[in-house]
Amino acid sequence: MQKSPSRTNRKFRNPAFKRRQKGSGLLGTFASNIQDQTSNTKSRLFMVWGVLMAAGLGLGVKLYNLQIVKGPKLTQQARNQQMVDLRPFMPRRPVVDRNSNLLAIDLPVYTLYAHPKLFDKSNEDMAGRLAPILAKDTAELVKTFQSKRSGIILAPALPEEVIDRVISLRLNGLEWAEKYSRYYPPDDLVSDVVGYVNLDRRGQAGVEYSQEKLLERPVQTVRLSRSGNGALMPDHAPEGFLHFDDLRLQLTIDSRLQRIARVALKQQMDKFEAKRGAVIVMDALDGSLLALVSQPTYNPNEYAKANISLFKNWTVADLYEPGSTFKPLNVAIALENGVIKADDMFNDSGSIRVANYTIKNAMNNGYGRISIAQILQYSSNIGMVQIIQRLKPSIYYNWLERLGLGQKVDTDLPFEVGGRLKSQEEFIASPIEPATSSYGQGFSMTPLHLVQMHGALANGGKLVTPHVVRGLIDSKGQIHDSPTHTMPRQIFSAATAQKVVEMMETVVDEGSGKASQIPGYRIAGKTGTAQKASPNGGYIKGARMTSFVAILPVESPRYVVFALVDEPKGESAYGSTVAAPIVKSVIEALIPLEEIPPKAIEQQKEVP
Repeated sequence: MQKSPSRTNRKFRNPAFKRRQKGSGLLGTFASNIQDQTSNTKSRLFMVWGVLMAAGLGLGVKLYNLQIVKGPKLTQQARNQQMVDLRPFMPRRPVVDRNSNLLAIDLPVYTLYAHPKLFDKSNEDMAGRLAPILAKDTAELVKTFQSKRSGIILAPALPEEVIDRVISLRLNGLEWAEKYSRYYPPDDLVSDVVGYVNLDRRGQAGVEYSQEKLLERPVQTVRLSRSGNGALMPDHAPEGFLHFDDLRLQLTIDSRLQRIARVALKQQMDKFEAKRGAVIVMDALDGSLLALVSQPTYNPNEYAKANISLFKNWTVADLYEPGSTFKPLNVAIALENGVIKADDMFNDSGSIRVANYTIKNAMNNGYGRISIAQILQYSSNIGMVQIIQRLKPSIYYNWLERLGLGQKVDTDLPFEVGGRLKSQEEFIASPIEPATSSYGQGFSMTPLHLVQMHGALANGGKLVTPHVVRGLIDSKGQIHDSPTHTMPRQIFSAATAQKVVEMMETVVDEGSGKASQIPGYRIAGKTGTAQKASPNGGYIKGARMTSFVAILPVESPRYVVFALVDEPKGESAYGSTVAAPIVKSVIEALIPLEEIPPKAIEQQKEVP
């Protein structure tokens, strides 16, 4: 009997079971795949999370670095990009004379450019229209237009009225740019005092140079914000930052007197074919200069065309030996020291021996027995040597130093030089040094220094500082800033100064200064005709420096008028013939301008 299969065997033989068995394997595989995918997803999530965390950490570090570490620096950079420091242009202050006449001012001018490539007319037509306005040659303008296609400068500084005429033509191809330029209305009248400014608007001579701080208006630097397109926005600008004051620099110069002095000087220079000349007028009470003329000179509006040597005013920048115009000062020194009296008499034999030298008068003649006043009248060298020989050389030298010889005047004009005086040892060791100094040779000074010294005779014995600047004034004439000057120094007594002035009056009345006489006025004066010192030592043969100095009015001295002419030609060229007539012309103008009252000479000489 056949056995029935076991349960187990039946299970494996059952096809349905087999199918179930097979299906169960696929499900396991799927489940296994699901598990693998889940594991991979988690890995990716961890990777993404890690990347995000790293990025976040990096971003945090970057933000910390930008905001904390570099924050202040980046903030400043941003502000610098958003803000701009603006220093607005401010015109220089004007310069005026003592009567408020304009001497220097900033005016708008225009640079005119041509761009021929943009012309809608022919070069010839354009040149024909522009030439009359620009004062240029038509043919030359055509050549200029043909030289370049663009960017041709036709005029660097056209005044407003001229550019208006150009604009009215309505021509294409022209461009103009505004700027400010310094303009000097009197041209060369006061150029030696005012000076000029260069293209960078910096003063180069005169008060334009020495008073730069007073002439430049203070400018406030302003920070303005800038928009995205670079345009400036005024929202951060302080109120009134473009406002500027109305102050002007006022000088002591009188343009009317300056003009008359210049005419008188030029006439004599032309007549005697002189090399150069100068005229100085000073109010001895305070040292203010009413006129300071120098010839030849230059036009500050066209300074580029001038000789550079003219930019320094030679009345303060060059030295000369004053000659006989120094004799009144030596008389004052001798009177002050009591070695002479006003009525002393001297014998002028025509020559005197000093050490190994023989000194003579200019005319090689003697005047016999003469007074101190006559010594000045005749300009006696012999008499002056005898006067100074009464002084100890050391005392005389100390007085020359007290007068400021070898020093600067300390004026407000630039480029001043100090005088030259030999050392005390050399001066005392050689008797010829005091002897030559007695008649104004052997030492040197500037012309302005001599005027200062004669000012001490005119004002009662005080050395004042010659100056041309009064100060800053407003539109109402009120002074806002006045320069300080050295306090006046008492050198001579008032009595000594007046005695010398009265002696100098006899020079005009009876001596070599007769050419300066003016009826009704008492004028004191002294002529000078000195040899001209050579830069290499000694003197230039035939070269003279002729001069004349006057003090007026004698009854109440106040004004010093001085004229100096360098190297006049001719046998008749002396201080009395060349310089004295100049001084007379200046005094004739000074009298009405300063309202100096006349006083008859006869009345003044009456003794009660």
